[in-house]
Amino acid sequence: MKAMRETSNASESKPSEEAFNLGALVARRRKEATELWAKTINPQFARVLRTIGFDREWARAEGAYLWDADGNRYLDMLGGFGMFNVGRNNPRIRAALIEALELDLPGSVQMGTTVLPPLLAEALLARTPARLERVLFTSSGTEAIEAAIKLGRAATKRARVISAEHGFHGLTLGSLSVNGCPEFTSRFGPLLPDCERVPFGDLEALERELRREDVAIFLVEPIQGKGVNLPPPGYLEGAQELCRRYDTLFCVDEVQTGLGRTGKLFAFEHWGLEPDMVPVAKSLSGGYVPVGALIMSKAVHEAVFDGMENALSHGSTFAPNELAMAAGLATLHEIDTQKLVERSERLGEMLLELGGRLAARHEVVKEVRGRGLMWAIEFAEPPSGSRTYRAIERIQPGLFAQFVIGPLFSEHRILSQVAGHSMAVIKVLPPLVVSDEDISWLEDALDDSIAKAQRLPRSLTRLALGSLRAFS
Repeated sequence: MKAMRETSNASESKPSEEAFNLGALVARRRKEATELWAKTINPQFARVLRTIGFDREWARAEGAYLWDADGNRYLDMLGGFGMFNVGRNNPRIRAALIEALELDLPGSVQMGTTVLPPLLAEALLARTPARLERVLFTSSGTEAIEAAIKLGRAATKRARVISAEHGFHGLTLGSLSVNGCPEFTSRFGPLLPDCERVPFGDLEALERELRREDVAIFLVEPIQGKGVNLPPPGYLEGAQELCRRYDTLFCVDEVQTGLGRTGKLFAFEHWGLEPDMVPVAKSLSGGYVPVGALIMSKAVHEAVFDGMENALSHGSTFAPNELAMAAGLATLHEIDTQKLVERSERLGEMLLELGGRLAARHEVVKEVRGRGLMWAIEFAEPPSGSRTYRAIERIQPGLFAQFVIGPLFSEHRILSQVAGHSMAVIKVLPPLVVSDEDISWLEDALDDSIAKAQRLPRSLTRLALGSLRAFS
């Protein structure tokens, strides 16, 4: 019997002719990526990529760079919307994931505990204010926002949730209900009731809502991601004070701004805040594994998980999985040992300086703003007037910025994005491992691309109009 088992095991260990070979599959089908995406996932997104010339055949990535199939290197100033703070394909995060796989850990026992989730929770709490004492893991940022809404309502026994106009927060139904961007929300109603918005930066408007004493949560991005909008002086401190006064939970959304992005580990540190709840996600796993978390006060947690019968009041099946937890621990270690927070702060100052030089050279640059490696450049028709700018913006508001990121990509090999719908704003959100030379590369490329956009011939303007019609 034992011999039979050994023979069986030996035969099972031999690779068959039909063994799965991921590398061969990718190599064989990579050229079809956009076509397959259009056929099976989202044909309109594929049309967008083809129209703006972003439909490259991507071959590999490392740190702050991408390479296409022809071997051309691109500077990644988009960073997967903020996923790759520690750089793409970080070898030390990968090593931690491989080690976790080789350990054969007993993850997701569900009715039991394992050591990696509380270790990551402990590491997060060690880096946040003392007010924050509990962590609930999720699989994404939008799940963390959903958890904040759900737990916040239960903890306060109030229904209303206030957020800021132009804030993002996510695209699932609950998160969409507090999303302040009409271009995302307008077609998907009815959304959750009792979710309302106030202007970002307006303390009087916020207090008018809070003084009714029926608001569970005020949810706010410390720096709004869609346009890189910074809060006015005193706004976030004042919002926190109002929340304390009216017994409303103060929830600071750090999904994009957290983990070193703004030159602090968490953006709320710039203003000395102590929130009641902090959703985090995106780069927590180094971009390898979906993971998020809601960091919260003990008071909030214990108001919801208030007895054994409510021990499972909220959760997510895959959220505290071993790979995500291992990646999270390795990512925090990488941020610390590579001094990525300090690097973000220093390079952010360089970005603001280069923005000042660009504004001095190009009247069309209205404003440059940001914190750390979360940066934006906004365009507007110069005071002296510009027929070209007016013609472009008449086609579609915000189109001038698209005419800048086009040559940034096609001629200078820099991947970037327009910061929001109908906004003449280019946003920069690179991995925190970018170099001084990369910042110089960006400056030279922006200088050239802005100049070319201002000289755009009418024939190209007509072509752009035709391209936009292809989207409709």
